[in-house]
Amino acid sequence: MARLLVVHHSPTPTVQALTDAVVAGTRDDAVEGVDVVVRAALEAHADDVLAADGVLLGTPANFGYMSGALKHFFDTIFLQAGGALGDDGSAGTGGAARVPYGLWVHGRYDTTGAVRSVQSIVQALAWTQRAEVLEVVGDVEQRHLDAAYELGGTLAALLVPD
Repeated sequence: MARLLVVHHSPTPTVQALTDAVVAGTRDDAVEGVDVVVRAALEAHADDVLAADGVLLGTPANFGYMSGALKHFFDTIFLQAGGALGDDGSAGTGGAARVPYGLWVHGRYDTTGAVRSVQSIVQALAWTQRAEVLEVVGDVEQRHLDAAYELGGTLAALLVPD
């Protein structure tokens, strides 16, 4: 059975609503053969990542960056999960195995910096973006929850065994 890891930091009802919709999408009745593991960013470990066939990430945009909790997740798992560093110590390019990932970000006014910060770290892991980033600015509406559900379902469906 394939395993999809959902790592999120959902400190507000708004972000939690998006997280709930993403997780519900991963568990859609049409998706079979995928074990969904949900971890808060501060509780996820490298072993979770190493056991996953795909990853979904969720974060609020905080001061133009991903949440500190999601950054902590990356700091903790980076090298064990195959992250590459360049000669100068900056993020390099990840290895050949490409784990599919998706991302959702909520910001009150902007999400650009948060998306960029996640993508710059993920490029140094052996992960590849397999769905459009869900960026939600301001109040969460039903269309955003529908898009979050679709994001979860899309990533899960990509992992369905043949």
